Amino acid sequence: MSTHQTSSQAVPSQQAVDAVPGFGRIPVTNVHPFVEEGAYAAKAVVGEWFPVRANVFREGHDAVNATIVLTSPSGRTSTFPMLQQEPRGLDIWEGWAQADEEGDWTFRVEGWSDVWETTHHNAVAKLQAEMDVELVCLELQDVINRAAEQAASAQDEVQASVLRASAALMNPARTPSDLLESLQASSLLRAMRHYGPRELVTPTREQRLQVDRRRALFSSWYEFFPRSQGAWWDEEKQCWHSGTFASSHERLEAAAQMGFDVVYLPPIHPIGTAFRKGRNNSLTPSEHDPGSPWAIGSPDGGHDAVHPDLGTIDDFDEFVAKAKSLGLEVALDFALQASPDHPWVKEHPEWFTTRLDGTIAYAENPPKKYQDIYPINFDNDREGIYRESLRILKFWIEHGVTVFRVDNPHTKPVDFWAWIMSEVRKTNPEVIFLAEAFTRPQMMQALGKVGYQQGYTYFTWRNAKWELESYLTELSRETAHIFRPNFFVNTPDINPAFLQSGNPAAFSIRAVLAATMSPSWGVYSGFELCEHEVFRPGGEEYLNSEKYEYRPRDWQNHQPNLSVLLGRLNEIRRENPALQQLRKIDFHHAPNDQVIVYSKTDGDSRVLVVCSLDPWNAQDSEIYLDMSKLGLDHDAVIEVHDELGGGTWTWGARAFVSLHPGNPAHIFSVRVK
Repeated sequence: MSTHQTSSQAVPSQQAVDAVPGFGRIPVTNVHPFVEEGAYAAKAVVGEWFPVRANVFREGHDAVNATIVLTSPSGRTSTFPMLQQEPRGLDIWEGWAQADEEGDWTFRVEGWSDVWETTHHNAVAKLQAEMDVELVCLELQDVINRAAEQAASAQDEVQASVLRASAALMNPARTPSDLLESLQASSLLRAMRHYGPRELVTPTREQRLQVDRRRALFSSWYEFFPRSQGAWWDEEKQCWHSGTFASSHERLEAAAQMGFDVVYLPPIHPIGTAFRKGRNNSLTPSEHDPGSPWAIGSPDGGHDAVHPDLGTIDDFDEFVAKAKSLGLEVALDFALQASPDHPWVKEHPEWFTTRLDGTIAYAENPPKKYQDIYPINFDNDREGIYRESLRILKFWIEHGVTVFRVDNPHTKPVDFWAWIMSEVRKTNPEVIFLAEAFTRPQMMQALGKVGYQQGYTYFTWRNAKWELESYLTELSRETAHIFRPNFFVNTPDINPAFLQSGNPAAFSIRAVLAATMSPSWGVYSGFELCEHEVFRPGGEEYLNSEKYEYRPRDWQNHQPNLSVLLGRLNEIRRENPALQQLRKIDFHHAPNDQVIVYSKTDGDSRVLVVCSLDPWNAQDSEIYLDMSKLGLDHDAVIEVHDELGGGTWTWGARAFVSLHPGNPAHIFSVRVK
């Protein structure tokens, strides 16, 4: 008795096969970017080129190819080619795509059988061996004529004519060498790349893509405290008079003149008096100390009120209007915490954590204590806290705020931010959120995944060449689809060790690195004056920190003053598209570890930066350029123009630079000779 049995089950249709998860007819796997199994969208901005990668392969030896297909919010599709990467045996394909409008897009990868590549490869091999010439010509005529029909259908008569003429040349009466020459013609290869037949097209599932406005990627931030602008000491009454929104208009003009496009304000709300902090974070304030703006809330109101010393909500509206007239957007601090005097403490005590002794828990980061701040407990009355947070954001959006810098978002639940970002995006997709989260990488990346458009970074503590190269490689290659960095050179909380000497060259170096390495960067006011005094040796807190006192500055007469440098850096950034993107930064070799060399490219825009990392001594170095990273041939000759100091030179792949504290960097625009 035979043990062989035949099944009566019908063979499934191709449509049924394609609907089943798993490998399709042309396997396409490991599509990137793909965020948390598709739960969240990858990021891009309008006009930004972003990479898509996948493994594409098939059975046997026939050629495969792959294409990226973008679908706009309205359903319009656009396609972009992918190329197989070396080593070819790993079947890695990559392409670069670009979205041209804001909104929620999708993308997919389509793997397909490349009839032309298979036919062309076999034809070359057989013609070189003078085998099956007649059959080879028939096959070539067939595939080229099919492409000509496709070109004609696309109303591309120029390419259709090229293809028809090329098909006619595939005549077995011609010699194999002549056929080979025609087969390699650039006009034919170019036309076939565009119109060659695609068979067995196998699409992946649609992946999500969030496309933001360009400011989400490219921005220059300037932070200042309105209460310090125009503040003055009244000798007669022995008290301070606060600066106001109205007296801050002059600082808006200064920020615009330096080329910044976002002005960020610390909290502008009423400040509590309970446990108020005095100068240098002391627990014994005088009656004249204004308190920390992050201790939000008093009988004058909470998160939807402005401090009476700064003015009224109408004054704030005028401030926003003034900023917009100067080409500036206002970023407001969004700090979800409360002083003991906040209305929430009485109205919603359940929103806080009550300790076993019956007191409300204040913020702590031992050994630091913040007795003037009560954190929110997001697990108590989840719905109430969520709705109130959204209400506050929408209140300020209605008053013209388009950007929020969020204080300590890593101390709040990630799923809370996922909900907030989703809700705000439904009604105000133009709003940008910056995460002030100097914390663990996984948390910083998670905040980016759930919707934060930008995040603070470790740049503040990356000083050595190897640290900068490693970190920028990570940011540009590994996490750019979820995490957009903003390189702040300093903050009210962080006086970096590199700047604590007060050496102007150190400030210049960090400004050049921040402004050219990242498409978004920022400074806290006082940086341009090289403020550097530290509260205690080995720490990072400013002496006489503006967080706890008024700090009016003599902007006109103080020396040194790097305002001109900051303005020129922002001007160079606007003039060079290469500096407005994150994903294409490459490092070049300089034997001197105190000299860093890197390039950024965007199409024909090429920028080469050579910067000293030593603010004290002259540094010389040969530099060796990898021309391929500039999109050029190895033996290319380039013209480099120093956008900072002037001067133009002709370079090859090897050059020499001499840098010193008075001129620690070159920012070269690159032209091909």
